[in-house]
Amino acid sequence: MSIERTTAACWLAAGTPGVVVEVAQTAGSVPREAGTRMLVSATQAVGTIGGGHLELMAIENARTLLARVPDFDPVDRHYPLGPALGQCCGGAVTLRFARLDACIARDWPAAAPRFVLQLYGAGHVGRAIVRLLAGIACQVQWIDERENEFPADVALPPHIERVCVDPVEAEVDIAPAGACYLVLTHRHDLDMRITEAILRRGDFGFLGLIGSRTKRARFLHRYERRGIPAATLDRMTCPIGVPGIEGKEPDVIAVAVVAQLLQLQLPAPAGAAQDVMAVHRAAPAHEPRYVL
Repeated sequence: MSIERTTAACWLAAGTPGVVVEVAQTAGSVPREAGTRMLVSATQAVGTIGGGHLELMAIENARTLLARVPDFDPVDRHYPLGPALGQCCGGAVTLRFARLDACIARDWPAAAPRFVLQLYGAGHVGRAIVRLLAGIACQVQWIDERENEFPADVALPPHIERVCVDPVEAEVDIAPAGACYLVLTHRHDLDMRITEAILRRGDFGFLGLIGSRTKRARFLHRYERRGIPAATLDRMTCPIGVPGIEGKEPDVIAVAVVAQLLQLQLPAPAGAAQDVMAVHRAAPAHEPRYVL
């Protein structure tokens, strides 16, 4: 569920008047695609239709409608970006302004996630990756056997779920076919078990294992002896992160790894536009299991 959709539900529950600003039509080069939405209230703006002068004018217009015409009907306004707004995109955008109501919130389109990810490890790098993924359309199961490693004072968006479970490698079977996996736990033997479970499953869209080239060689040698096909082993990424980003600080590693995920051209996993986490919650329990 997107932050805009979540905010819409919260505003309705609290009785906060709001306007949905949607990119209804586009022509030429524009900042955002048709269907992009943002929410505007008297004091807040959530989401973005592309920023710049266009967004500033949209927010101003939305607040004017709220203040002067509380029960207005949906209205479209056309903006040539170059002549009217001085933006260099050169295209044109038609924005639709609609009052936020229960029907709009209920029918809010569910954006397909860029990827579905199982992230193993709640240490420094895992936390840094999660901070970046909080604002990206994806679905994440953040898994660790140590409940106290999850930051208790950080509220996560609905698309990121913290799961405390033992044995952690049992969660591999719950992910949809084509899912991505990142393995970066606090122990090499645990990394070994989780990664082997993913390799034996074989239908992963991406498998990233934190570590050096030496760690990769040692892991591959053991997996070869255990009969995992070479073609499957070749698909394991270790070290992780896009080339050219140097540094071992957790936040630097996280930027390189999230950029690598965003570069993937993967078909959406089956049911990905729905709640993949619901599959997790309905799966047979491995004790102890906590969805935090």
